[in-house]
Amino acid sequence: MARPCGACRSSSRAPARCSASLDRVSAAAAPQQPAPALPTAFYDRPVLEVARDLVGCVVSHGAASGVIVETEAYHDSEPACHAFVGVTNRTRTLFGPPGRAYVYRSYGIHALLNAVCEPEGVGAAVLIRALDPLEGIELMRARRGLDRLEQLCSGPGKLTQALGIELGENDTPLTGTGPVAFHPRPADWDDVELVVSQRIGITKAVELPWRFCAVGSAHVSRP
Repeated sequence: MARPCGACRSSSRAPARCSASLDRVSAAAAPQQPAPALPTAFYDRPVLEVARDLVGCVVSHGAASGVIVETEAYHDSEPACHAFVGVTNRTRTLFGPPGRAYVYRSYGIHALLNAVCEPEGVGAAVLIRALDPLEGIELMRARRGLDRLEQLCSGPGKLTQALGIELGENDTPLTGTGPVAFHPRPADWDDVELVVSQRIGITKAVELPWRFCAVGSAHVSRP
């Protein structure tokens, strides 16, 4: 568990909210140079293909990164997708060019990260549901206010908090010129095996087997 700094001990703020503590941890986190980001063409494909292929890839934001171990696909042809209702102020990003971030607020609390897929005009995206922490782990612990590695990014709201991703990242490129980037699988994740299941946490189109997880990962949101 991250210990509170002097500023925290002299106030009622929890350690995870202390900017002084986060600044020191962030400054100490020196991430390794990541591989080049995935190109736009990677996302300009059927969303189910992208959802499968993103498992094992790396998400980075600032000094923190993690390997994707769980994804879910969403498409405007099915009612669980935000794009099912058509183009609105909220869904406009989903119908835009592929390779951009769709970040929205869930239940008024959590920012959730999605990768927009398929050609422009089609509303489709991959929800990033869980990560295996890779870089900036102490910074993640400070942001999350807990120590256990398996709990840092084991859910879509947890991982955005750990990485420091907020609504301001919505409609920004994932291809290396924006604040959030997706990178190819590291060598030790090249042969990742997948298990396929129904999506979770939804009430519509629950029968579709559009959730993809890395076999044996301790970091998925639900076994």
